Amino acid sequence: MGKKKAPTVNGGSMSDISFLLLTFFLLTSSIDTDLGIARRLPAMLPPNAPKPEIHQRNVFKVLVSFKDELRVQDQNVDISMLKDMTKEFMSNPGNNSKMSEKTMKEVTLLGQIPVSKGVVSLKNDRGTSYEMYIKVQNELTAAFHELRDEMAREYFGAKFDDLKGDQQKAVQEAIPVSISEAEPTAVNVGGAR
Repeated sequence: MGKKKAPTVNGGSMSDISFLLLTFFLLTSSIDTDLGIARRLPAMLPPNAPKPEIHQRNVFKVLVSFKDELRVQDQNVDISMLKDMTKEFMSNPGNNSKMSEKTMKEVTLLGQIPVSKGVVSLKNDRGTSYEMYIKVQNELTAAFHELRDEMAREYFGAKFDDLKGDQQKAVQEAIPVSISEAEPTAVNVGGAR
């Protein structure tokens, strides 16, 4: 009697099964994604370009402490107030001398209109949580988006996102997103650190 050969497994069918299991896993599982900020960065200034001069009146100061406390224009505030405070400062409807100045500017499709010189100055503490950082960014972005929506409805009868090409560019020029973010450092909002 001779030795019996051990049965072998067909490797081709094993790779098919592996591929099907991998495909099943990818289709049935959910993979968490990180939060992020969708914002287009401004073009970089040339190294020898002079820094633009910004008057203190035009600076909307937002500070976030290591305890995630929010201080806006030297007042402790809740995050729920940030969007409306930003909108009021940037639009300055009553031409308040403590809010941003406006300058008249010729904007294609809109004509001669007042444009805010306001800039949001955002400063976070090194210990600020990522969740609070995202919340603040979302509120600031929402403020500018609502201002653009209001102008789009006034001039074109539609929401900003529904505008096409030149109309959208005109509203963007009339309401630029002006957010200056400083490098995180120690920020003291409401007391000793």
